[in-house]
Amino acid sequence: MCVAMFGEALVDDFGSEQVVGGAPFNAARNLAALGTPALMITRIGQDANGAAVRAEFERYGMPQWGLQTDPAWPTGRVVVERGRQGHAFHILPGQAYDHIEAESARAAFAPAKPQVLYFGTLAQRHLTSRTALIELLDASQATRYLDLNLREGQYTERSVYESLRHADILKVNEDELAALLSWYAPNGPQLVRAHDPELPPACSLLIEKFKLQAMVVTLGPRGAMYIAADGRIIREHGNEEPYKLVDTVGAGDAFSAVFLHGHVQGWDLALTMARANAFAGAVCSLSGAVPQDLAFYEPWTQRWQAAAEGATR
Repeated sequence: MCVAMFGEALVDDFGSEQVVGGAPFNAARNLAALGTPALMITRIGQDANGAAVRAEFERYGMPQWGLQTDPAWPTGRVVVERGRQGHAFHILPGQAYDHIEAESARAAFAPAKPQVLYFGTLAQRHLTSRTALIELLDASQATRYLDLNLREGQYTERSVYESLRHADILKVNEDELAALLSWYAPNGPQLVRAHDPELPPACSLLIEKFKLQAMVVTLGPRGAMYIAADGRIIREHGNEEPYKLVDTVGAGDAFSAVFLHGHVQGWDLALTMARANAFAGAVCSLSGAVPQDLAFYEPWTQRWQAAAEGATR
């Protein structure tokens, strides 16, 4: 029941503070803490930031078979500037995660036989990592989960198209959905808000075009929606339990982690969506994408375990 995650592990550099992040690595750490083995395939440099990333592998008890070390390129870094209007993120070019080697990636991936392969677009901006990913996608029978995660200036329409062509399940937020519809369904429904009645038929156009199994659209505090190729729709509304909003960093990654955890555990889909939405809301009450204290996960895993035991009695 392993999930493989391909992509960036990096450090968000606030100047006075460095915080380990990267969407795939955020989701991988959450998965590992929730009890689903996560094989993270990434590349770091021989530097202090690389040591910080490796320490997170160890803190979460994650295997390091897919962790490559680069002798020349630095560990991924994003320079974060605080401002009155929020944070500005500067994603630096020429980072170690741009140079994930295909042979090493295959050597880590094959024996794990993952049930799911998670990928995004940022780690595809350089040919080396993109080639490694495509080789894994072409060779694997795993369910391909694409968390599009578009970052300005870090993708091309062509890389997005190729990613969609390889995906089985696509996760997007409202802005990403709007971008996809402008490219691939310009004459389709025009969404005023992504939770309006036009969302399912709009997503169905993309599902049909790219032969997807399903799409997941996250709607922030309004919840999320699942639209399947067979017409099934699950609408998960905002959380009943209010959380004090600290920041939304990592909320989408938290949602992905629980969605994938439920997928490999065989949870009912509606239950998976509800739990993913609730967990993402709870992460918004934290500062940062993952908790500093791993005890944060215990009430969630205990509650889900108790519910499973109760259902089998």
